[in-house]
Amino acid sequence: MRKLTLDDIVDARAYERERADFRRRIIELKRVRRIAIGPVMTVVFENTDTMRWQVQEMARAERMLRDEQIQHEVDTYNKIIPGPGELSATLLLELTSEAQLREWLPRLVGIEFHLKFAFPDGSVAPGRPSDEDEQRLTRVDTTAAVHFLHFELTPTQIREFDTGPVKLISDHPEYPEEVVLEPATRTALAADLHDRS
Repeated sequence: MRKLTLDDIVDARAYERERADFRRRIIELKRVRRIAIGPVMTVVFENTDTMRWQVQEMARAERMLRDEQIQHEVDTYNKIIPGPGELSATLLLELTSEAQLREWLPRLVGIEFHLKFAFPDGSVAPGRPSDEDEQRLTRVDTTAAVHFLHFELTPTQIREFDTGPVKLISDHPEYPEEVVLEPATRTALAADLHDRS
């Protein structure tokens, strides 16, 4: 999958002209790439377009005008775009109150090591954070509400996305949940896996 370049990020005036249409497209794109797993976890599978959206919105919110500022964001978000044979995702713990934060964040320490795809042949593809994210986000007594994961898949597992079924499973002892990917989601992720750009 193609990584972002500085040229992909348009200046503020140009972005304002395209923002409404781009936003609608990203909402539709994420609709099929967003998977709820149990009551408090959502996983959003990322690609070049979703990361361009993140950079454009960050540049807009922070009023970034210098190439160096924007290049830093491009470099940061490019780490999330999957490489060949990979999927990448943002794992979100959807906690909306102080009480939920106090209850769930200590219980879900290590959650970033407990998400995996499971296939009909019995194989699994575990999600893994980058070393950088692991060092930044991991503590012994609590976890972060957002994690970035990469899933490396074998050629056989990639073919399973074409036919299914494919499950996404949390095997965390405090959060055992699983979901079968909807056909539209599986198709979108298969397109990512077959992307050679």
